[in-house]
Amino acid sequence: MKKFALAIVPAVFALAACGSTEDASVDAEADTVEMPADEALEPVAEEPVDAPAAAEPVAADTSASDAAAAASADEAAEAAAAAAADVAAEAAAAAEAAQ
Repeated sequence: MKKFALAIVPAVFALAACGSTEDASVDAEADTVEMPADEALEPVAEEPVDAPAAAEPVAADTSASDAAAAASADEAAEAAAAAAADVAAEAAAAAEAAQ
């Protein structure tokens, strides 16, 4: 039985060494994360489109809703600061009571 196993081992390694390639002239190439990047760097056949509207400056839109949003953000910040002060006062009172 051992002789049979010793005879089979080289055959198994020989079959394992044979890669699955459909064409022997294909160069071996490892798959890496850069393969999609290589496809992106291939030459582009299309020309860029001229967009005259892209050169025009865009005016900033300042409306009443922006001012209202800023005011509500300020109110929210003040409320958060007051809540933090309350928590700090409660923590200080608890620490004083623990001593």
